[in-house]
Amino acid sequence: MTFENFTVFTEFVLLGLSGRQDVQQGLFVLFFFVYGLTVITNLGMILLIKLDSRLHTPMYYFLSSLSFCDICYSSTISPKMLADFLSKKKRIPYNLCAVQMYFFAAFADVECLMLAVMAYDRYVAICNPLLYTIAMSKKVCIQLVTVSYAVGFVDSAIHTSCTFRLSFCNSNVINHFFCDIPPLLALSCSDTSINEIVLFTLSSLVIGYSIVTVILSYCYIIATICRMNSAEGRRKAFSTCASHLMAVAIFHGTLLFMYFRPSTSYSMDTDKMASVFYTVVIPMLNPLIYSLRNKDVKGALRKLININLWPG
Repeated sequence: MTFENFTVFTEFVLLGLSGRQDVQQGLFVLFFFVYGLTVITNLGMILLIKLDSRLHTPMYYFLSSLSFCDICYSSTISPKMLADFLSKKKRIPYNLCAVQMYFFAAFADVECLMLAVMAYDRYVAICNPLLYTIAMSKKVCIQLVTVSYAVGFVDSAIHTSCTFRLSFCNSNVINHFFCDIPPLLALSCSDTSINEIVLFTLSSLVIGYSIVTVILSYCYIIATICRMNSAEGRRKAFSTCASHLMAVAIFHGTLLFMYFRPSTSYSMDTDKMASVFYTVVIPMLNPLIYSLRNKDVKGALRKLININLWPG
């Protein structure tokens, strides 16, 4: 590489979802609504669990942790994306690009691990109910959430440091709407083979651990439910798992589509659409899934509304 062709970039340019101004205005309205709904519903879920003593159980402690993660996860992407819809030049400083990547990757890992923790919680509750209060004590719950965050932030630090040690010398235009790892690897003029190995290995470990934990937990859960004599007991057990299974299917289904489809079918436009789904849409869907399909949450919400409308 000759020195005259080498340029040190201090910022990146994001191509975004669309180059048409009229389309971007419509997308701004849509995603402003989605982001607002994400923050309101997840914050509402956290407050509802905090205010209603009947929801002070491990399952809802993990659900409130997931809601907090969803707010942070969405907030690393949506505000910048919304600002870019109204801007002609979608620029992001080099350092802020690294910060965005770090927190996005961290909260994505935490989301993945929290879903595994929630599956384990359901396994203990249904398969070992007599040991539930001991196995899922407050201390254990805090430790599980803490470990999820620790793994997520350490894993993200490795990805971010590896990515931003690369040289970006030919172009600073990222064909994406946020600073994600694959588009930046594609942009680099350095050898990215080590980065690709690290990305595949660590992502496989986190995603693989989560999927295996969920599958094993639900294998035991289904076997236990099938042995129940009471039809009402089976219905109630399935009901407590339905919301979580739906959230897992949506999140991991999107990740599997993103990272495990054949390379011949890869398309940046398809990748961006899938990224919109798991960075913006899924954090909005999670509280809706749990509130619409959960009798305890709906009951707590009705009680809170009644207290506020008819105090005393």
